[in-house]
Amino acid sequence: MSEMVAVVGDLDQVHFNDAGLVPVIAQDVSTRDVLMLAWMDREAIRRTVNEGRVTYFSRSRQEYWRKGDTSGNVQWAKTLKVDCDGDTLLVLVDQTGPACHTGAATCFDEAES
Repeated sequence: MSEMVAVVGDLDQVHFNDAGLVPVIAQDVSTRDVLMLAWMDREAIRRTVNEGRVTYFSRSRQEYWRKGDTSGNVQWAKTLKVDCDGDTLLVLVDQTGPACHTGAATCFDEAES
């Protein structure tokens, strides 16, 4: 299902924090629901753009993770946008299944029982 990821903005202008990370908002490309917030570094951005699967960097585990590798709820990146200040990214995704590890559709919904 890998397709070319459209990049809107200049990735060279991204301002990373002191840890080398930038916050990323994941939004469903079809519904426009905000799904979650996570973090990327330069390598996670490169992997996402090159592979089409969204890759994040876990601050707690200090490692890369691809959404859906354990849950099966994969995110395919369609568009990666740099905000006007270069300090936040927006990734429009084709989400398979719920986005939240709790089983909720988004990380801003309550978990489904």
